[in-house]
Amino acid sequence: MRNFTLTAAAALVLPGFAMAQDAVQIDGSSTVYPVSEAFAEEFQIATGNRVVVGVSGTGGGFKKFCRGETSFSGASRPIKTSEAELCAENGIEFIELPVAMDALAVIANPENTWASCMTVEELKKAYEPEAQGKIDNWSQLNPEFPDHGLTLFGAGTDSGTYDYFTFAIVGEEGASRGDFTATEDDNITIQGVSTDVDAIGFLGLAYLEENRSRVKAVEISYQGGDCVAPTVEAAGDGSYQPLTRPLFIYANKAHLDEKPEVLAYAKFMFDPEHAQELVSETGYLALPKEAFVLAEEKIDARKTGSFFDGGSKIGVSVADLLAAN
Repeated sequence: MRNFTLTAAAALVLPGFAMAQDAVQIDGSSTVYPVSEAFAEEFQIATGNRVVVGVSGTGGGFKKFCRGETSFSGASRPIKTSEAELCAENGIEFIELPVAMDALAVIANPENTWASCMTVEELKKAYEPEAQGKIDNWSQLNPEFPDHGLTLFGAGTDSGTYDYFTFAIVGEEGASRGDFTATEDDNITIQGVSTDVDAIGFLGLAYLEENRSRVKAVEISYQGGDCVAPTVEAAGDGSYQPLTRPLFIYANKAHLDEKPEVLAYAKFMFDPEHAQELVSETGYLALPKEAFVLAEEKIDARKTGSFFDGGSKIGVSVADLLAAN
């Protein structure tokens, strides 16, 4: 159990909601799930309010969110134009709240001795649509790799991790071969790669950190640069590219106005007195305290809309996220 102290203002408000019958509803990204789960656990302990956290993937979460079924949606990429339009059609105004930086990791079996580092071009050759039915051997990615069959895992198509990986590696969001094992459950990717010496996969950094005894990280070389491993530090200093990305919580503006327990939870999540520590405990790079202060101000002002113009961007920094708030 984590120990955090609520701010004086929150402490005066939250106990009044302890007997609320309606649970706070959150859904969305499996990558953001550890963050949502950590906040939900502490909020329930502090207030007695129930918080229900689902995992439908970023895309699946936005479908529910934009129908007004949930108050918050975790996302491992910015909201798409089509999703924002669905929200608008249903009268849903949203507040975009960056919560952490993540390094999307490529993983291999610990007994894989040849792919300690891969280039973006090699990964593209493995996962691009043109690879389907054609690229099935490690030697096809690089003649120095062995003549071994190639097994591929990765995030499912409803996942923001899938969207960002295809955008950053293949060059087009949603473009990939269709014959790899795609799953919304990152534990399936861990299991598959850990039991097959010829397998690789991609997932969020937190799942790598939890399973470093079972799989190993593949370093990435971008635009001819040095090989860089996926770590919290490399995500923070911007050296791990192009697979460093921000993570988000989206909040339903009307629910903040109409449901006091929802507003209380939003304020709890972005309370700078404990938000950094909670996010860090999940294995992600927490944004600086200033970001959580700005997020609280954004919630108070009910500042709606997205900074990202309907899609992901490569190379987004912490400074960019501070400017976005």
